Amino acid sequence: MRSIEICAGAGGQALGLEQAGFEHVVLVEIDKAACATLRTNRPNWNVLEGDVREFKATNHQNIDLVAGGVPCPPFSVAGKQLGNEDERDLFPEALRIVREANPKAVMLENVRGLFDPKFNDYRNHIKEQLELMGYICFWKLVRANHYSVPQLRPRTILVALKQKYADYFIWPLGIVAPPPTVGQALYHEMASNGWEGAQEWADRANDIAPTIVGGSKKHGGADLGPTRSKLAWSKLGINGHGLDEMPPSKGFTGTPKLTVKMAALIQGFPPEWVFVGKKTPAYRQVGNAFPPPVAKAIGTAIKKALLQGDKEYNLEENIYEESRSAR
Repeated sequence: MRSIEICAGAGGQALGLEQAGFEHVVLVEIDKAACATLRTNRPNWNVLEGDVREFKATNHQNIDLVAGGVPCPPFSVAGKQLGNEDERDLFPEALRIVREANPKAVMLENVRGLFDPKFNDYRNHIKEQLELMGYICFWKLVRANHYSVPQLRPRTILVALKQKYADYFIWPLGIVAPPPTVGQALYHEMASNGWEGAQEWADRANDIAPTIVGGSKKHGGADLGPTRSKLAWSKLGINGHGLDEMPPSKGFTGTPKLTVKMAALIQGFPPEWVFVGKKTPAYRQVGNAFPPPVAKAIGTAIKKALLQGDKEYNLEENIYEESRSAR
């Protein structure tokens, strides 16, 4: 299965789709640090550093999947929710790329705010544009904690498939077992620098995390979000006013902060995934990422639909050829 990944960021969605069995023909990302992260972790990936507005997909026609997480600020409740009036809205570019590449399937991720009533007309416009290209659209609000990710993180997911594949697409149900708590997810990292209080802290951090936020480049350094989020983190024994460079050391007292690696673990990244850049840009990559386990689950569902659709098509072709030969 071959795919194009736009607005690839630090690779959360790309990693999950790779785990689902997709090979990325090209990944487009404008942020220099995020591109360095992609190249560091996957030297074999074809990373194109540049504005997606300048990317042409005409050389990748009839590919299996076009996927991406288009910028969320136009629809985020943390912003002004200007939608299509926001210069950062890249849905039109995503639609252009779909039109150029004519993939079998499309997968686009965004924030929950896109489901607000004020964007009903815009969502319908996107749906209508894809239907004109021959796609059947599926919208769903997906929560990361349903896929063993230790945070809530609701996201809107648009999946669109060509007619012959759409009947076979079924949203993944998610994992029945509850996700790990923050304490379970981060204990080994919290204890890795000799902190004696790691186990006691982990026992206290017995719930999932609020949504990790990346923030805008227009704002200051790395912290864990607005006041409400910081209070939720505080109940889990985490100081949300910034991040630390290293886990707490031997003799540490007080309330620990997350590191970039800890935030990445909360997002569902594997421990070995490296984020390039200083603390603030690295954390921004983490906070803006799509959790890999969620991308893997939805990518697997898309792959199954494509395989089944092609299988039925080939079966019909064989029956037709056999019938014609018999005549």
